[in-house]
Amino acid sequence: MKKILIIDDEVNIALLLSKFLTRNGFDVTTASTGTAGMEYLKNGNFNLVLCDFRLEDTDGREMLKNIKTQYPKTGVIIITGYSDIKMAVELIKMGAYDYITKPLYPDEILNTINKAFETHYALVEEKAASISKEKSSKENKKKAFAGEFVSGTSKASKELLRQIELVAPTNYSVIIMGESGTGKESVAKSIHLNSPRYNEPFVAMDCGSLTKELAASEFFGHEKGSFTGALYTKIGHFEMANGGTLFLDEVGNLSYEIQAALLRTVQERKVKRIGSTKEINLDVRIIIATNENLQEGIQKGKFREDLYHRFNEFSIYIPPLRERGSDIILLAEHFLRIANEELGRNVSSFSPEVIECFMNYRWQGNIRELKNVVRRATLLTEGDEILTKALPLEISNYKIPVYEYNNNHAEPGEVKEPRHDLKNAAQEAEYETILKVLREVNFNKTKAADILNIDRKTLYNKMKSINLK
Repeated sequence: MKKILIIDDEVNIALLLSKFLTRNGFDVTTASTGTAGMEYLKNGNFNLVLCDFRLEDTDGREMLKNIKTQYPKTGVIIITGYSDIKMAVELIKMGAYDYITKPLYPDEILNTINKAFETHYALVEEKAASISKEKSSKENKKKAFAGEFVSGTSKASKELLRQIELVAPTNYSVIIMGESGTGKESVAKSIHLNSPRYNEPFVAMDCGSLTKELAASEFFGHEKGSFTGALYTKIGHFEMANGGTLFLDEVGNLSYEIQAALLRTVQERKVKRIGSTKEINLDVRIIIATNENLQEGIQKGKFREDLYHRFNEFSIYIPPLRERGSDIILLAEHFLRIANEELGRNVSSFSPEVIECFMNYRWQGNIRELKNVVRRATLLTEGDEILTKALPLEISNYKIPVYEYNNNHAEPGEVKEPRHDLKNAAQEAEYETILKVLREVNFNKTKAADILNIDRKTLYNKMKSINLK
């Protein structure tokens, strides 16, 4: 029997709907608040939710978001007043199957519900079967990696893949380290998709954008009225990710107080919403990412050592793109295929000059920068081959410093020695010093200028003079 959950704070409407749908062969449960509805969903396998847009403790937008995050196979139909139709249409774009307006008419309700089961759930079943078939193949699982992660041919990429395959089936917490733009979230998704939790939620959270005031609410959720501005009950990211994986990006930016609360949650595997006395049991795998040195943060008193060791059950380092030479063109071709699909183009290749530019450039923005460059070039290309004129000037006009060129561009059997004049030696030393400091501060030019004891303008000029973009 198909199970339906009705969430409506108007008891009479909920009761009438329940009786009508029960007579038509459905197993019906009712809830008068969003919080109660989520509890029922946790404990029962519902096929469909009829949810009123305006509830005492929340609204339809928040309920839809929570249901689709935690129970993606469950369909949602919004019940709305005439004045909320515009919002209901927006909710359909967010994933609701349909909406019905008040006053409610039995025939309309039954027709909408039957269509949901005939169409929406047929697609869900088909998609689930497809995913199940794909997951059954070990080779296809390797290809299930999401986003921008591509299994490359370089030694660094093969080692990265080996570590992902090694840790994915476990329940270990993982620290992913690497420069900005190297694809840390893609690696985290890859670990999740190749783990026993692949069919559960993957919830990503950008800790770098959290204010101290909002962090606790985002992590743990809150009850309606628990503080000024808490107009409805909010489910936190830990609760959203329950059963699955919680990915915390730029975790080094969290305040020391939030780190302490985070440690308690990780240790006890329980979460309590702000303003609530009820503890919720958690089964969440945690993956964190950082482009900062957390051990240095520990020494400076900015990051808790006990929290670091809780997270550091396994660590993965993603090398920068400039250290993955043979992968650059492989990734560029991957992004070209994606850009063709997005733009409806049929660009087939890169010219030899473009390939040379790609291989020579330093890619300080890593994979993210490469993806943006390829998308832009695809948009600007009229033929079937990307030419250098479609590249940004800083890439097409990039010149390798003589000391770097001498080390990397010797002919076969030839050993090129660096020039030993004082001017070149001073330039080499300045280049290495600037590059070292920039790497230490993750290319934050303001911090780098402070450490080098020069102003930002001078730093920019020096970077330009040594071709360091």
